[in-house]
Amino acid sequence: MALQSINPFNNQLEAEFEEHSDAYVQPALERSETVFQAWSAESFSNRSKLFIRLAKYLKEQKEHLASLMTTEMGKTVSEGIAEVEKCAWVCEYYAENGEKFLKDEPLPMDTGKAFISYEPLGCILAVMPWNFPLWQVFRFAGPSLMAGNTGMLKHASNVPQCAQAIETAFIEAGFPVGVFQNLLISSSKVEALINDDRIKAVTLTGSELAGSKVAEAAGRNIKTT
Repeated sequence: MALQSINPFNNQLEAEFEEHSDAYVQPALERSETVFQAWSAESFSNRSKLFIRLAKYLKEQKEHLASLMTTEMGKTVSEGIAEVEKCAWVCEYYAENGEKFLKDEPLPMDTGKAFISYEPLGCILAVMPWNFPLWQVFRFAGPSLMAGNTGMLKHASNVPQCAQAIETAFIEAGFPVGVFQNLLISSSKVEALINDDRIKAVTLTGSELAGSKVAEAAGRNIKTT
């Protein structure tokens, strides 16, 4: 099945992508699991530096990314620029505050010591909608990746160019290969991903029906949603 990018203004086909096969998806999952070991052990300082570079890249590419959103899903250029700037802001926000938010919290005890520690889970699958094609992804990726998780994106099928551009942004910013990956797959493949042991949690923004299906699959596998 091909994923098509169709301009909503004139209904012209802008681009077409072949859906990623299992031969692509399985190595991607393996990369994510492998790189998680090093990424989760990376210091907050080093992860923060990468997010600052990512924010810089987004600001430099905001006109291009806004134009891509306009072409692919109909957002005005000015709205697109504002969305990209907001994505850059969220990268900077978690770069500056992630370590503080995730530091150990001591608990009062009459005897001994106890504390709450926030530990990364692993690869997080993000199922995202088309209407805010960059923001919905970055608001997930900022806190999740700063916490030491890796990310796997299944974007809406009508915005494959935006999805690819997001993965490119992480690569250009210097993130290790496999920390953030985009999968060009149809919705019918999501359940199999959730069933995979290498996916540790799922986040979704979408319809009530989509949410109930994802929650059902995640619940069967006892995974966080």
